[in-house]
Amino acid sequence: MPSFLDFEKPIAELQARIDELRETAADGTVDLSADIARLQTKSDRLLKDTFARLTPWQKTQVARHPERPHFRDYVAGLFDEFVPLAGDRAFADDQAIQGGFATFRGRKVMVLGHEKGFDTATRLKHNFGMGKPEGYRKAIRLVQVADRFGLPIVTLVDTSGAFPGIQAEERGQAEAIARSTAACLAAGVPVVAAIVGEGGSGGAVALAAGNRVLMFEHAVYSVISPEGCASILWRTADKAAEAAEAMKVTAQDLKGFGVIDTIIAEPVGGAHRAPAVAIAALGDALEKSLTGLDALSADALRRARREKFLAMGRL
Repeated sequence: MPSFLDFEKPIAELQARIDELRETAADGTVDLSADIARLQTKSDRLLKDTFARLTPWQKTQVARHPERPHFRDYVAGLFDEFVPLAGDRAFADDQAIQGGFATFRGRKVMVLGHEKGFDTATRLKHNFGMGKPEGYRKAIRLVQVADRFGLPIVTLVDTSGAFPGIQAEERGQAEAIARSTAACLAAGVPVVAAIVGEGGSGGAVALAAGNRVLMFEHAVYSVISPEGCASILWRTADKAAEAAEAMKVTAQDLKGFGVIDTIIAEPVGGAHRAPAVAIAALGDALEKSLTGLDALSADALRRARREKFLAMGRL
């Protein structure tokens, strides 16, 4: 069973009741199949109705769900012959940003993205997906390698933002993010980015400056976290829900603004409830986007990418 979020409490209570009935009926002395089926139908309907009207803050919670698929899951489910590449050739190998050569449905590509980790040990190892300067410089190196060898680039974005520590600032965090964004914009190969969870601040844009930007239905993408915005505007993170509403962080809002190109539907209840289904849906969307860019020359790809980002926010 997935971990339930606060707003899913009624669903959790129904599911607990169903589990109790199944346990009672396990010995075969009592037939509770009709009651179980009735409650399961009610639970499924409530789950569908709840996720059909999520608020921006609730979507933020779903995007952060600890059981949501991560970079390693997408690589395992979609890419063959993955060869990880490490290090920025200057300082260190950042574990928050992963990448390497891979084969995607018969096509050689470069895939890179944020890895948050899936338990306490791996979350610490990967710094909760918050890249350091060496991570973004590794990304620059991988993008340039892909460009040199004519490999399409796929990026999977899932970060609350770049690491804000003083050591990162000392090593040029802002410069590394800016150069990573510039490298994506300058690549002469197709670049397809997917916001698979959180897309936070420059740490996300540094890997998301693509010809096509895809986004999961319940992912979020914004210049700052709702809590950060609330702390600035109201001096308290308790106003995060109001901030999320005002910031227009959802895929539906961003599609309307032209910030993203495609919304990828998630399984009912979020990607964490049926990871294989979500991974397959992402694969289909990536394949469609890459195929649509095949005929463009290097100059056409750069020009289209530049025009796409310059048009954002234009009235």
